[in-house]
This record gives sequence, C-alpha cells and structure tokens, in this order.
Amino acid sequence: MQLHNRVNGAELKKKMRQSSEERTTISFYKYFKFDNPQIVRDHLYREWSAIGVLGRIYIAHEGINGQISVPAARLDDFKASCNDLAFMRGNRLNYAIEDDGKSFFKLKILVRKKIVADGLDDASFDVTDSGIHLSAKAMNELLDQPDTVVVDMRNHYESEIGHFKNAILPDVSTFRESLPIISEMLADNKDKNLVMYCTGGIRCEKASAYMKYKGYKNVFQLEGGIIEYARQVKEQNLENKFIGKNFVFDERLGEKINDEVIAHCHQCGAPCDTHTNCANDFCHLLFIQCDDCREKYENTCSPLCQEYLHKPYEEQKAAGKAMIFNGSKFGKSRYNPNRVDKKDTLRV
Repeated sequence: MQLHNRVNGAELKKKMRQSSEERTTISFYKYFKFDNPQIVRDHLYREWSAIGVLGRIYIAHEGINGQISVPAARLDDFKASCNDLAFMRGNRLNYAIEDDGKSFFKLKILVRKKIVADGLDDASFDVTDSGIHLSAKAMNELLDQPDTVVVDMRNHYESEIGHFKNAILPDVSTFRESLPIISEMLADNKDKNLVMYCTGGIRCEKASAYMKYKGYKNVFQLEGGIIEYARQVKEQNLENKFIGKNFVFDERLGEKINDEVIAHCHQCGAPCDTHTNCANDFCHLLFIQCDDCREKYENTCSPLCQEYLHKPYEEQKAAGKAMIFNGSKFGKSRYNPNRVDKKDTLRV
C-alpha cells in the first residue's frame, strides 16, 4: 500500500466539493513521547486512510496534532481505532461547530520537529507544568473578575474575525513570535489572573507553562479552546462571551460562534468576516473579501493579481517567477481603514 496521496490536489478538491457524503470535522492533540514518529506516522496512514479519513496531521517526538474529517458512517470505526492507540485512548476530540463536511480533500500526515512551531527551548523549562484548565462556566466566572487579564494566543488574522470580549490581541503573524511579546506586554501583571485561549487548546499547553516559567503566578487556559467553549456554552445554555467567528485551518477558514460580524473587507471596508486566498497562486494572500469585491476583483487581492490572471498561460508562468505580488511568501493581510487602492498593490 502506498503511504502518500498520488492524486492531483485540484482534482481531489473538486471531488470533495461535489461529494454528498456526510463527514464530521474533528481536531485533537496529545503531548506524548514517541521514540519513532515515522513508524507511528506510517501506521496511522494505513489505518486512517482505510477508514476514509482526510485532513492534516503532524507527528513529532513530543506528540501528535491533527485536524481531520471522517465519514459519518465510519465515525465509530475511527473511535475504535483511537481506542486501540495508547496515545489516543480517552483523548478529547473537538468536534466542529459549523460543519458542512467540506473541510479537507486529502490525507496528509507529516513528521515534524514539533507539533506546533513555538520557537521554544523545551529543555529550559518544565513544559508539563501548564496552567489550570478552565471549563466554559469557569472561564466565564473568571472573566467577570476585575483582576483577570485574558490573552488571545492566536495570530492577528485569527483574532481579527472573532475573540473574547476585552481580550488582549497581540499583533503577531505566528505563534513563534507571540510568547516573548506577550510576556513583555504583561510584565506588570504577574500577580493577576492570566487567562489564555486559542482555537483548540494546543498552543496554550506550552504557552501557559512558559508564562509560569516567566514568573506569572495565576495562569489559566481554556480547556479545549474556543471549539470546546462554544460546545459547552450551547449545551449548558451559558452566556457566550466570544464575539464573531472562530478561524479554522481548513477549507472552511472559519466557523460562526455568534452572529456578530466584527471584521471588515480588506478592499472596501464593508462589514465582512470571510477569509479567502488570492486566486493568483503566486500571491495566495490570505485576506478578508466581501461578495461584491470577490466579484469585482475575481477573487484576487488587487488589480495587479486580477490583471495577471488574464494573461496567457505562458506569460503567467514567466511573470509569476519574476514579479513580486502583495501576498508572496504567504503573507497574512491586515485591515487598514486608511488604505488607498493602487494598480500595483493592495496596502493592508
């Protein structure tokens, strides 16, 4: 059996979008010591590809981090497979809030140095000494206390479309750069309740341990992240203190937690919280675009990229390698209400 996908990604994406198969989107993580991540990777590929699992999974010596979709008809088979694995047995599975079954189009399992690129020297502190885990109810209670500081541990393009009320939103593009910045920002608040949250909880596991290492005394983290918080709020009829959308790292790019739209189209400034990637693959900028601008700019981020798409194929190939587009190197854009459109760029 081949242990990699060999089918063209565009074909798989088209097949996924046309499929009527009911699927369930799930995320999970587990810090667990693997002596040989490659063996684990190959075993999971055999097991889960046979079940029909699609998605992206990272495995490292320190553990596993996955975002997947499973055929609804095979969900029990997937759970049984997890129960057969020591590192997955009893592990929490985060189920998507808004799920159309179109989250992933292929299975990719990669061996990495770390399951999250955090930039930390794990040997310098106890990574297992993490913060106190909070349920949704406990989170709400702590957020109501005046001596609480709540910090969004995600990147700017995630918090732009949704976040907890009164949260500190660091202006960072990667998790790697966030921890030193946040530690410095909050240096005068080491005796307060420090509450950290992220999408599914994985970033806060190490981040909370790092902040305790840096001298913060009362460190808490939201158990299961925003995904689990939203589920508990709905099941227990609790007040929802999260506003807007939760950014997710799959084809959906977001799931609605409440009905508020707190972001703006990066091109016209209209209320909008729908992310897209520029249709020019040499740009591929991740940005927010409303329906009107999607039609006007043909799903591109700027007139330059739109013009490029209309060039003959050979000219596209030549120009794409020579030109610098706004989103080259997969930069993530920001909304700027003072932006001025120019022919050659989108300033965000």
